[in-house]
Amino acid sequence: MRTTRKVATTLLALAMTFSVAACSSNGNGNSNSGGTASPAPTAGTDASASPAPAASDEPAWKQDTSPITFDWYLNFSWFNKKWGGDATADYITKKTGVSLNFIVPAGNENEKLNTLMASGSLPDFITLGWYEEGVRKMIEGKLVLPLNKLAEEYDPYFFKVGDPAKLGWYTKEDGNVYGYPNASSSPADYEKYGENFTSNQTFAVRKDMYEALGKPDMSTPEGFLNALKLAKEKFPDVNGQPLIPLGLHEFTETGNYSLEGYLQNFLAIPQVKDGKLYDRRQDPEYLKWLKVFRQANQDGLLAKDIFIDKRPQMEEKIAQGRYFAMLYQRSDFAAQNTQLYQKDPNMVYIAVDGPKNAAGDQPTLSGPGISGWTVTLISKNVKDKKRAIAFLSYLMSEEGNKDLFLGEKGVTYDTIDGKDQFLPEALELLNKDRTAFDQKYGASFTYWMLMDTNMNLQWAPPSVEPAKQMEDWTKGKSISMAEFDNLDPAATSKEGVAGSKNARAWGKALPKMILAKSDAEFDEIFNKYLKDRSEQEAIDAYRQAAYESNLKKLESLNK
Repeated sequence: MRTTRKVATTLLALAMTFSVAACSSNGNGNSNSGGTASPAPTAGTDASASPAPAASDEPAWKQDTSPITFDWYLNFSWFNKKWGGDATADYITKKTGVSLNFIVPAGNENEKLNTLMASGSLPDFITLGWYEEGVRKMIEGKLVLPLNKLAEEYDPYFFKVGDPAKLGWYTKEDGNVYGYPNASSSPADYEKYGENFTSNQTFAVRKDMYEALGKPDMSTPEGFLNALKLAKEKFPDVNGQPLIPLGLHEFTETGNYSLEGYLQNFLAIPQVKDGKLYDRRQDPEYLKWLKVFRQANQDGLLAKDIFIDKRPQMEEKIAQGRYFAMLYQRSDFAAQNTQLYQKDPNMVYIAVDGPKNAAGDQPTLSGPGISGWTVTLISKNVKDKKRAIAFLSYLMSEEGNKDLFLGEKGVTYDTIDGKDQFLPEALELLNKDRTAFDQKYGASFTYWMLMDTNMNLQWAPPSVEPAKQMEDWTKGKSISMAEFDNLDPAATSKEGVAGSKNARAWGKALPKMILAKSDAEFDEIFNKYLKDRSEQEAIDAYRQAAYESNLKKLESLNK
């Protein structure tokens, strides 16, 4: 998803340019005790478990370019692109012989993936968020193959193009690597590009409305509520439909990203205190701001839409410009914001300072991490092991990333002024209509499964409005939160079962707290949630051990 080509951008930021508007399942830094964000670690994994075999300079994919079609499962119901029919996919198929048949769930992703796992007939490739329980299930169920073993036998080139830090991070206790990430940034990447990394987390307002109200300060509870009130009074409707003063991510059975990790990051609430994981949900600043949202609802400033709308409904309303403000992931409305910008640059959504803590500290937003966004695995049922690992190595390589980003020379890009860059007509379409660009050219990581968001900086064109303003706003506020990845216990463990139950309890309590008639009722609901949590001490102990393991692993990767 995720850009100025001369500087690094983050995984989530790049989502905007790459048409992957869907990382809302991660990247929010929501590491609450018993929380819903980062799933489970392999505690105690040694990043330097076993030395990699000698790498090869010769890619195995070149040895066989006969036609073959792989089935590739993407655990993202929003992905609707078919392979082929565009310049990039057709070029890669012509070059490697590989065609892809994408399989995407029509509804609930977890149900589809669980069904595939239960059937024992997983497709050749599987891509899903690194944070999803399905990753662990497939590995523990021996449904996927160790990539390092496949590479040793069929394609040592894998070890030449694989990032040692990423391979180390993803090495399991058995010494094997089962998945390779996209959009991953290692500690070394932070040293090289960090000051220019961006985040996907923004507080956005509709520019014309915000300016008409005198650019109010919305960083304090009083200013926040007053701005929503003024917006509703001055702009009661938008093209005959009611204004929605505030937009949030959708409410799910386990909570709401906007009101959890996003809000906590904007308030710069620490995730660790004195070396111990901190329950951000019990932080006084956080609870104070949740009560601000409760007050907003009591004052009639929260539309009922935000409690029931899913992403498709939100995208439609964003495209209509019906929200005044949004605590929202910018990549998820990049296409709609571009449409608004083309209609009228003043109607566009821009990033401004949102909620801050009482000290007025800058936000600590979730930047790119070494876990990346997704991981890709190869099924034990894969129809051709050698072709599969060879194609994966190709996609991971600089050659593959260049093909996926720039497409075919002379068709999508060319060497212009000494630099490989998009042809003017391709760049114009990319900036004007991402959907049309994907269908015609299929470049700029339309196929994002193995995209390297740092490698691509050498080819990426400069960011343009309206994306640039939001990207620039997050610079200097984005930090790595890699040490908080993979903290939760396995879903089938005693702690994991309790954690899932606690997460669902929070998912029920949160909207009730916002809808409470008074602060006293809010407190009653929250205290009941705390009291009803089960196995919390055991969950906290597991997460603490996993956190300390992550710190050791990151330290070893820095050596």
